[in-house]
Amino acid sequence: MATSASSSFQEWTVTEPYLNLHCGLGEGPFYEAGTNTLRFVDIQKKRLHTVDLAKGPESATTLQLDTRPSVTADIASVDPREKILIGAKYGIAVLDRKTGRYEYVSKFAQASGGGGGGGGEQGKDNDRLRGNDGAADPDGRFWLGTMTDFDLGEFQPEGSVYLFANRSAPVVKKTPVTIPNSVGWSPDNKTMYFTHTSAGTVSAYDYSASDQAITNERVFYKHDGPGGPDGFRVDVEGNIWHAVYGESRVLKLSPEGKLVGQINLPTKNITCTQFVGTEIYMTTAGMQEGEGTKEEVEYSGAVFKVDVGVRGLDLFEFKLDA
Repeated sequence: MATSASSSFQEWTVTEPYLNLHCGLGEGPFYEAGTNTLRFVDIQKKRLHTVDLAKGPESATTLQLDTRPSVTADIASVDPREKILIGAKYGIAVLDRKTGRYEYVSKFAQASGGGGGGGGEQGKDNDRLRGNDGAADPDGRFWLGTMTDFDLGEFQPEGSVYLFANRSAPVVKKTPVTIPNSVGWSPDNKTMYFTHTSAGTVSAYDYSASDQAITNERVFYKHDGPGGPDGFRVDVEGNIWHAVYGESRVLKLSPEGKLVGQINLPTKNITCTQFVGTEIYMTTAGMQEGEGTKEEVEYSGAVFKVDVGVRGLDLFEFKLDA
């Protein structure tokens, strides 16, 4: 690993993975502070991976599911070693980590307009779509986007972004979208960020806790490059650390939306970031032979880490019961 910095631009280079489980689509890294573990999902292979950071990569364990988990969150007043929230194909669900069984809390199809977006019938699950990225907000609700599922051809603008509160039916907050990705908040919780990968944009909104409103939408960052902005986390100084799918890098964006640094990685498809102290862990997606160099393919689907000298904001818990 090499680090360089100047008054105007910082740069880090990571040359080897921390953990290489050859994920099909590694995503959703989440630091479980109470147990000092990192968990992340493989959406494509329907797996939840967990690694004890005190013991290192050899401690990694895998839970095989029968749904595509896309993101996870801790649940308020619930031991995360027992149960966590997951974004699943049809909505949000509580996952029993010992058995691998899960129970839906609320489904996309329950929203007015229903069917998980795309004009589906209310009350009926839309098999074309699946849950993608999302996060719990400062008030314990959960934001989750939907997109075209795998094996259905080109992704279509048929998804939506939903807001789940407790066990209630979700509310559609943005539609249509094609590849909705991370949501996150500024250190003062007054600004919400949302990445629409297919549009190449990170949008900012004024965030209101009292009435679930997001207003004053504006483009915070517009990506210029062959890849697409994917998942991100925010640090205590208000910078966004944004993975770029297809470009072998993570961007450091200032609170003003300016590119002020980047992390270079030895594989192309970087999917998301997660802080553990001042270290950033980064998930990636798999590549097939011929899609890159031998090294890029070998390290695809691995997890990487680097110390960037600043701490990240803690992620919020989901309030299952009011």
